[in-house]
Amino acid sequence: MSTAPIRSGTRALVPALMFIALVVAAVGSLGTPLITSVATTFHVSLDSAQWTLTIALLSGAVATPVLGRLGAGPHRRATILATLAIVVVGSALTVLPLPFGWLLVGRAAQGVGLGLTALLMGVARDHLPAERSAATIALISVVSIIGAGVGYPLVALLAEFGGLRAAYGLGLLVTALALLTAWRSVPAAPAGRSARVNVAGAIVLAGALFLALFLAGERSLWSRHLAVAVTLAVVAVLLLGLWTTSELRSRTPLVDVRAVRHPAVAGANIAMFVGGSGMYLLLTLITRYAQTPPGAGYGFGLTTFAAGLVLVPFSVLGFVAGRLTPRVRERIDGPLLLAGSAAVVGCGFVVFATARSGLAELLVAMGVLGLGVGSFSAAMPGVILAVTPTSETSSAMSFNYVVRSVGYSLGSAIGGLVLAAGTATGRLFPDDDAYTTAALVGIAAMVITAMTGLALARRRTPGTGPTAAPDGVPVGAPGRGRSSRTGS
Repeated sequence: MSTAPIRSGTRALVPALMFIALVVAAVGSLGTPLITSVATTFHVSLDSAQWTLTIALLSGAVATPVLGRLGAGPHRRATILATLAIVVVGSALTVLPLPFGWLLVGRAAQGVGLGLTALLMGVARDHLPAERSAATIALISVVSIIGAGVGYPLVALLAEFGGLRAAYGLGLLVTALALLTAWRSVPAAPAGRSARVNVAGAIVLAGALFLALFLAGERSLWSRHLAVAVTLAVVAVLLLGLWTTSELRSRTPLVDVRAVRHPAVAGANIAMFVGGSGMYLLLTLITRYAQTPPGAGYGFGLTTFAAGLVLVPFSVLGFVAGRLTPRVRERIDGPLLLAGSAAVVGCGFVVFATARSGLAELLVAMGVLGLGVGSFSAAMPGVILAVTPTSETSSAMSFNYVVRSVGYSLGSAIGGLVLAAGTATGRLFPDDDAYTTAALVGIAAMVITAMTGLALARRRTPGTGPTAAPDGVPVGAPGRGRSSRTGS
C-alpha cells in the first residue's frame, strides 16, 4: 500500500472524507425506501424484506468497534480501503440477478461501511490543522446522519422508473467512486502506533449487539413469544457484562472502557443513546404519517419518492446546522450545545404533536428535526474528543456510533410498539392519537437528553475544556490533572 499515490497536501482531503462519509451513510440506508420493491421483486413478505435494512444496521454495529480499533493503529489506510472493497463487492451482489439470500449477503457487506465514519474522523484529526480538523469532524458526524435523507429520494425515483436493480446500481457506482477516492486521498496513519484486536472480546460484543438490535427490530417477538424475547434480552445483558469484564482485564481492549467511564464520555454516550432514540423516532413517525393513505382518516398517501422529498428539509437544514455549529462552539460549551440541540428536536416533536393536518406542517417539523440533529451531531465529537487522546479518536468515536445505532433501533422499535398498541383490531393503520402518544414519548426522551447535557455542563471545569488528552495518557490515569506518586 505504500506505493499508492497519496497527495502531500490536505486541500483534497476534506472533500474526500465528506464524500466517503456521505456514500457509506447513504448506501447503508438504501434498504429503507426499497423494502416494498424487494418484497414484490423477490416474492417475499414485507417482514423478510425489512431485513435488507436490518442486516445492514447489524453488520455496521458489529463492525464499527473492530474497525475503530484497527483505525487506531498503523494500518488505518489499509483498513479503510479493505472495508470499502467489501462494500463494493456487496454492492455488486445487490445488482446481480441472484436469489434473495445473496441480496441479504450484499446488504450485510454494504453495512460494514457504516463503521468507517469513526476512522474518517481519525484521519481528519491526524492530518488537518486543529481548527480545521474540528470543523471537519463535526461535518463528518452530520453527513453520516443526513446521508440517508440525501439518498432516499434519488433511490426511490430510480426504483420507481428503473426498477430495483437500477436503484442498487447507483449504490455500486458511488461505492466504487468512494474506493477510488480513498485510494487517491487518504494518507497513512502516523508512525509509531500499534493496535491489536481482542478477537474474543469482538466475538462477545458482536453477539451482544446482534441480540440487542435483533430484539429492537423484531417487535412481533415481544408480542407473540414474550418468554423467548425476555430470555434473549437477559443473554444480551450477560454478554455485555462479560465483554466489559474482559475489556477491563485485557491489555489490548477493543474499546478503552476506562476512558468510556469518564464523566464527559459516559454522559455524551448516554445523551447519544437517549437522544438518538428520540431523533430516529420522529424521523420514522413523520415519514410513516406522510405515506398513510387519507382513507385512514389522516395522512397524505405520498409515494415512496414523494415521501423521500419530505426528507429534503431534514438534510438541508441538518447540513446548515452542522456548518454553523463549530462557530457557535467557540462561544458555547459542547454539553450546552447538546442540551440546546435536544431542545430543538423536542420542538420538532411539539410541532408534529400539535399541528400535522397539512403537508407544510410536516415539512416544518422535519426541518426543525434537521436543525436539532445537525447541531447535536456536530457537537457530539467535540465533547468526547476533548478528553480523548488523538491516537484513540477512531476507537472512542466508534463506540459512540455503536451507541447511536442501538439508540436508533430502540427509537424505531418504540415507534412501532406505540403505533401497534394504537391500532384497533381488524384495522391496518393506527389511530391518529397513537402518533400523538408516540410524540409525547419522544418529548420525554429529549427532555432527558437535554438534562444530561446540562448535567455535563455543570461538571465541566476550566481544566476540562476543549484540549484533548495527550497521546499515551489514558483519561483518568494518574498524572493527568494532578501529580502522581512519582511526582511526574
